[in-house]
Amino acid sequence: MKDSMHKYFQIGLIHFMAFPTTMRGEGDIYGTMKKIATDDYFDAVEMTWVKDTEVRAQVRELLAESHLTVCYGAQPRLLTTGLNPNDLDEEGRKKAEATLIEAIDEAEYLGARGIAFLSGKWEAATREQSYAQLVKTTDALCTYAAGKGMLVELEVFDYDLDKASLIGPAPLAARYAAELRMNHNNFGLLVDLSHFPQTYETSRFVIQTLRPYITHLHVGSAVMKRGAEAFGDTHPRFGFPNGANDVPEMLDFLRVCKEEGFFRKDNPMVLSFEVKPWKDEDPDVVIANAKRVLNRAWALLED
Repeated sequence: MKDSMHKYFQIGLIHFMAFPTTMRGEGDIYGTMKKIATDDYFDAVEMTWVKDTEVRAQVRELLAESHLTVCYGAQPRLLTTGLNPNDLDEEGRKKAEATLIEAIDEAEYLGARGIAFLSGKWEAATREQSYAQLVKTTDALCTYAAGKGMLVELEVFDYDLDKASLIGPAPLAARYAAELRMNHNNFGLLVDLSHFPQTYETSRFVIQTLRPYITHLHVGSAVMKRGAEAFGDTHPRFGFPNGANDVPEMLDFLRVCKEEGFFRKDNPMVLSFEVKPWKDEDPDVVIANAKRVLNRAWALLED
């Protein structure tokens, strides 16, 4: 492409994945966030909870100065606590809903336009009951967020591999999103290139199936060889041994996005790297790796 990718997308980075010591709302959140804020490759940053009130205020000020689009990922509030928004136990579901309501408030404070979350674990025998519980939770979140002019997005994950989330395969995600959109225009889906191999689907199938509901994009990789290092939903760097995605898959993803109308210069969507250092890998090198892969795929993309 001759045009800059920044014309069509807000290129972002998921802070708590690139710097995983911050995932629990602790660690050097300010220092690592400053690295992103001073890197003009990025137009957006995706962050999660900040437990310390003083640090939260400092990060808020940093983000306000940065001119970054701020996104808030509430996934760690669920994944690190075991809370499940489609819990069949109503008290458990309410606890998950409560932390996600808190996430909306924190996101608003930090300047984010909304939150993203994920569905929880499920069993085949009770899938429909779990689905109903998830709709109940999402309905409450969307109603609350609408009062603040904010969005609610659900990230589509694997359904039987690692996170084993209810949503899930693209057709079920489409059913769920359509039901939510009947009552909430502030709901959308977040799809992730690194999850497509894990749901045994392709970029074309996922994006065409979910096209009316997609509001947010992630790109990354995964290892699908059982028994191999970093198997599952670990978001290793591009080029990792046995990795499923690299330049060719990124290029295919971009081609499909272009064909399906996601190159929107007047209202560019956030497209963020979801990459995580494996063991003692350097986060800065892993981030640079991701930039090179996107740069190369963009250069190969036809005008």
